[in-house]
Amino acid sequence: MNDIRHDDAAGESTISLITGASRGIGRALALTLARQGGTVVVNYKKNAELAEKTVADIEEAGGRGIAVQADVETTEGVTALFDEVAERYGRLDHFVSNAAASVFKNILDLGQHHLDRSYAMNLRPFVLGAQQAVKLMDDGGRIVALSSYGSVRAYPTYAALGGMKAAIEAWVRYMAVEFAPYGINVNAVNGGLIDSDSLAYFYGIEGMPDMRGVLDRIPAGRPGTVQEMADTVAFLLSEGAGYITGQTLVVDGGLSVVAPPFFTDAGEALQLPPRPTRES
Repeated sequence: MNDIRHDDAAGESTISLITGASRGIGRALALTLARQGGTVVVNYKKNAELAEKTVADIEEAGGRGIAVQADVETTEGVTALFDEVAERYGRLDHFVSNAAASVFKNILDLGQHHLDRSYAMNLRPFVLGAQQAVKLMDDGGRIVALSSYGSVRAYPTYAALGGMKAAIEAWVRYMAVEFAPYGINVNAVNGGLIDSDSLAYFYGIEGMPDMRGVLDRIPAGRPGTVQEMADTVAFLLSEGAGYITGQTLVVDGGLSVVAPPFFTDAGEALQLPPRPTRES
């Protein structure tokens, strides 16, 4: 751990801690906040090279950053991560719980160790991290958790992770009420099919239906991007979201609002027409 004390060079910039920030949505968010002049704490578990590359890109984008190795799957890792923030900056404006991991199996194939790890990797670090974050947000702040549409929809092999995401969204509501007197807003962002390494891994599971069959049913007709997720989180961290708390914003291209029978499966008479023009 670094023994540098309060970093006055951070000045009046916002201090943001993002777990799992060396790739995917976390990295995209880190660079987005950097372009706004923020200071970002890039948490990572193993890949120091990737984390340091993210920090370099943060600084190139106009922000400041440090990489902090901490395994948030352990309570000791969560404590060490926030201790580093306290030692380095003495305060915190944003805590984004982004790191996630789980096993993808049907319920009858789940062992106790799968359930324990899903809890330890997804829900516990969010709750423990929020407790630590509040202590550093002496001038108010923002907490955002990343969720997914498996929290409200059931599909193959996702029960262990989807259940934890549903719990996270419930905790968001409780935290929003309890932390509001401290000037702290708590929200979640629920992503649908987001084009990332995690999505590719999930649809690579043996027996998983072809992703194209799902994309056909998304009204937007495409997967979302990690940048679109990052932009939504960045909005919730902004002053413009000052009166939004206890909410879960859905970023899924309309996937969660459609249901069978799907338009894509309908006959020709019910297919949606081309967009009308003023001349038509």
